[in-house]
Amino acid sequence: MKFISTQEAPQAIGPYSQAIEANGFIYTSGQIALTAEGVMAADDVENQTHQVMKNLFYVLKAGGAHFNDVIKTTIFLADMDDFAKVNVIYAHYFGDHKPVRSTVAVKTLPKNALVEIDCIALSGTNAHF
Repeated sequence: MKFISTQEAPQAIGPYSQAIEANGFIYTSGQIALTAEGVMAADDVENQTHQVMKNLFYVLKAGGAHFNDVIKTTIFLADMDDFAKVNVIYAHYFGDHKPVRSTVAVKTLPKNALVEIDCIALSGTNAHF
């Protein structure tokens, strides 16, 4: 098991890691819209989703992976009415690659974020096998 960390994404706000590589896979912690400096990016779901996707990009990059290596994502929404808005931005980052996904509405998210996303990806050593 290898712990993955990058200064390009926000540091964990609790006793957990940004990501862990194990058995050829990278498991990311859920990313909210904090900047690398730990400041909430915006108060609208579109800008928060962009920041979340940037955070995931940098965490995956630190593990030698990319969005094309993602197998599964989970999206947590504070309001399911934001589903369509998040979908458009999510699709922009994944392009033609369509990992499996779950999307759930939750009562609240850390720091009152509007969206949180985590993922599982092939590690850089196993990417594209």
